[in-house]
Parts: sequence; C-alpha cells; structure tokens
Amino acid sequence: MITFNVPPYEEKAMEYISECVKNQKICGDGAYTRRCNEWIEERTGTAKCLLTTSCTHATEMAALLAGIKEGDEVIMPSYTFVSTGDAFVLRGAVPVFVDIRPDTMNIDENLIEAAITEKTRAIVPVHYAGVACEMDKIMELAGKYHLMVIEDAAQGVMASYKGKALGAIGDYGCFSFHETKNYSMGEGGALLIRDSEHIEDAEIIREKGTNRSKFYRGQIDKYTWVNFGSSYLPSDMNAAYLYAQLEKADEINEARLACWNRYYENLTPLMEQGRIELPVVPEGCVHNAHMFYIKAADVVERTALIDYLKEHQVHSVFHYIPLHNSPAGLRFGRFHGEDKYTTRESERLTRLPMYYGLTMEQVDYICEQVKKFYTAG
Repeated sequence: MITFNVPPYEEKAMEYISECVKNQKICGDGAYTRRCNEWIEERTGTAKCLLTTSCTHATEMAALLAGIKEGDEVIMPSYTFVSTGDAFVLRGAVPVFVDIRPDTMNIDENLIEAAITEKTRAIVPVHYAGVACEMDKIMELAGKYHLMVIEDAAQGVMASYKGKALGAIGDYGCFSFHETKNYSMGEGGALLIRDSEHIEDAEIIREKGTNRSKFYRGQIDKYTWVNFGSSYLPSDMNAAYLYAQLEKADEINEARLACWNRYYENLTPLMEQGRIELPVVPEGCVHNAHMFYIKAADVVERTALIDYLKEHQVHSVFHYIPLHNSPAGLRFGRFHGEDKYTTRESERLTRLPMYYGLTMEQVDYICEQVKKFYTAG
C-alpha cells in the first residue's frame, strides 16, 4: 500500500534530541526552540516567531492578541479545518463564512467586503494547499475598514505571495508542524508577529501570563503574573526534531515539488480530456507542494475513485467537510451570501499521496491507476 502520508524525518533529529536530554533541557524555550524561531524569522522576514504546541494554539494566541471578544465577527472561509473557527469561537466571536474560489479553494477575496459589518474585527485568509490567497485585496480591505488580518498559513511554510512569505503578510500568521505537514515536530506550530510592538504581549500570553521571557533574558530580576495567558510552549525535544528538517528545508521542498510536477505532467492528458481538474497556482504565487489533489465530476465519482485506488494499494483521501454545514458551524457561525462553490467543490476533491520520500516510481504508479479508473469508466 502506498500510504497517504509519511511524517518527515531527518537522521540528525535523534542526535539533537539526545543533546537536549544530556543537557537536561527538555522543556520549552531551549536552544532548539530558539534556533527554530530564528530560522523562521530569517526565512520569512517576520519581526518575531514563537514556536507553539500547535497551529491551533498559535491561532488562539493571535485571537487573544487581536483583542477578539464576545459578539465580534471574524470573516473566514468555511472550507478549512475546525481550528480556524475554534480559536475565535472560544473568545465568543462569530465566524462569518464566505464562499471560496473554485480554482484555488481559497476564500473569494471579492466577496469579503459585502460580509463586513460594524461588528467585524478580523479577516482570516486560509492558504489552502500552500497556495496564497489574494493578499493585496485582503490587506486593502483590512486597511479600509480597520480590521486585523490573521493568516492561517498552516499549510504555507516555504510558500509566498508576490515575493512575501505566507504568514508574514498579515498582522499575525500561524504555521503548523503537525505530522501531516511539510515540516513536522509531531504536534506543533508557530505564531508569526509582523509588528515588533506586539512581541512582549505575545511572550506573556505564551508564558502563562508571566513575564518569564524577560527574566530569562536578564531584563528583570524575577518574573511574576502580569496578564492572562496559557502554556503554549512545546518541548525542546520536539523543536530538536523539527530543526533537523529546517536545516534541509530547501532539499525537502525541492523533492516535494518534483513529485508535484510529476503528478501534474502525468495527469494533464486527463485534464485536457475534461475528465478531471488539476490544482491552479495563480501568477505571483509560489507554492510548496503541500498537497496534490484532483477534482472528480462529483461526490459519487470521487467515492468510486477513492475505492478503486484503495483496491489497487493507493491510499487517497477527501478533505474538509465545510464548517458551515457542521453542527458546531450551524450553532456558532453563519454563512454570508450564496454557497456556490464551497460545498460543491469540497465534494469533488481527492488528495493523492504526497510526502517527503515519495518516489517517482510511486507517483507514476498512482497516476497510472487514476488513468485506468477513468479509462474503465
């Protein structure tokens, strides 16, 4: 069976984890946490990166820093993971779902303005599959209506929009280092802070509401509880596992892109025949090969395709169930405008195996099975 995902791993990870143990520094904010933060800051240009226990927690921190409170409205796509909504629902805010573009599966930037009300406080673009949302338009709207922009860049590490790293464009950006992502620490994430004046508040929230970060830097002689917060620090052993991959980030990225391009080349004839649709990467967007998907005609065909591939030893999967149709989405949020594409496109999408270590021979085999399915049909 060609599995859908294999978590990334680099041999140096065990050496780095052992170093943490030998140095008796396995809690948060150790040497490897700092190295990961610095690597992300250097590669993205963000003012500050803070490694977190998950992208979910990074988004929760962003909601706290943005001052989101009960009754506020936050605009986001419905086609996203539950964490995008959870972070704001926990603050008592209302997720306002807007339809997506059928080409990129990202929020339709041209529908956002009509969803803005006097209660709107933030826009949350989700960069699906590591392909950027139309950030110029989104930032323009945020400036016009004095809104915060919190980028859900869970899938966007090493991707960019018009030369700017995803996650470093809005006020805050959120990365994921879950085991299904391009770079992983098992469970983990990062908060990117664009403006330096918000760094101290972010450090306090991340350190359980204390000013311990300043204490560690020798800026104060003792630390104390100064504001609300929680424990968002990952173990330094997790950071050590991640750092081994970040050292080889370009190599990992190139390998994934090679597989993505092989998929696209092999399946283009089916697209040209009108049998399937393939991913779209708009001009100005540099993606990171986070995933490769195809779109079937409808949910019936997609189900048959997934079953066929499983019978032929290929594990493929569908993706998100739109939030606005879920029990919690119906309870906590609302959909603005017409659901023209969100549900329809979500029911057509099939993700094919994509991970660091996937071979060209495996990609070719998967494509051959997809072709056989459509030839038989």
